[in-house]
Amino acid sequence: MKTLMSEAELNEFCLKAEEHPFVTVDTEFLRERTYYSKLCLLQLALPGGKPSDAVLVDTLSPAMDLKPLYRLFQNTSVVKVFHAARQDLEIFWHDAKIFPTPLFDTQVAAMVCGFGEQVGYETLVRRILKEEVDKSSRFTDWSRRPLTEAQKNYAISDVTHLCGVYLFLKAELEQRERVSWVVEETLMLSNPAIYDVMPLEAWKRIKTRTSSTKQLAHVRELAAFREIYAQSKNVPRNRVMKDDAILELASTKPVTLEDLSKSRLILREARKGEIAEGILEAIKTVAVMDPETFPILPKINEKLQVNPALADLLRVLLKAKSEQSDVAQKMIANVAELDALAAGERNLPSLKGWRLGVFGAEALRLCNGEVGLAVKGNKVKLFEL
Repeated sequence: MKTLMSEAELNEFCLKAEEHPFVTVDTEFLRERTYYSKLCLLQLALPGGKPSDAVLVDTLSPAMDLKPLYRLFQNTSVVKVFHAARQDLEIFWHDAKIFPTPLFDTQVAAMVCGFGEQVGYETLVRRILKEEVDKSSRFTDWSRRPLTEAQKNYAISDVTHLCGVYLFLKAELEQRERVSWVVEETLMLSNPAIYDVMPLEAWKRIKTRTSSTKQLAHVRELAAFREIYAQSKNVPRNRVMKDDAILELASTKPVTLEDLSKSRLILREARKGEIAEGILEAIKTVAVMDPETFPILPKINEKLQVNPALADLLRVLLKAKSEQSDVAQKMIANVAELDALAAGERNLPSLKGWRLGVFGAEALRLCNGEVGLAVKGNKVKLFEL
């Protein structure tokens, strides 16, 4: 197998790829010690699925620049095929503000072709191609050089088998007339809002039980400081402060370094220096803030007035529609969405796009009392009321 070490070599491969209908793509990266993923290796394969059709791209090589890859990503005549693309897309978006177009995600496609929920790559290879994938190198350190033969073989198999998986799923989608469903889902994956964390929005990811707007303001300002600091230093959030430390500080509201030193949950390195100063500044900011600007919990976190009987019926309907359409339940709707539907919410994903036809339209009729559910043999049937 060939390992590309320079921009010129990558450009030669990408020019060749532009002559084909699709190219398969995968990445190996590290994120344990950084805020942003560190791209360590890139794998690309042309149609054919043989090792000779694939290359490894050493993204850590001093002579490597990914400009040819990003040109290929913008070539709309070549489909870019990934499996479980979200983390890969995050890397490319943060690096170059580019999404591969058009994009095909085999995990998404498999979920609408009857392969279950979030099916793994090795499972698809085994079920579709009747081959096994060696995953023994999955947790190796991809930043170390030189790469071992085992690492190279593992990495290259992630794009060579993907060719056959893609062709099978593409044919299945065309036969079932569900190509537009996957297009709809992958367009959602190419939304920058998924990958750009706004510091003042970071607090919404923290689970808190308080409804006090002032305490939530402290959580917001502390979480915003943590996000800004973690991004600027490229360190994981939890290396700055953990969520439970933010909640503790929002409650105790320290105003001096001595107060801060009494915290039970804050890390030792956060008790002095830039982090300590940032914490105290965030607390101070809330003290002079207009209460009108304090945040409130999003409505989704408020207790919904759920009709429990209707919620149970919706679960039964979802299971029946999932089996009938051969689409994973969680791809159609999750439990929280069913509860929201039973509480009268209507601005929901399950009531839009392809989901409306598969489940949403009948769910609305059930909510409106227009239809009921009955069991006939081992099948759930709807009947008019």
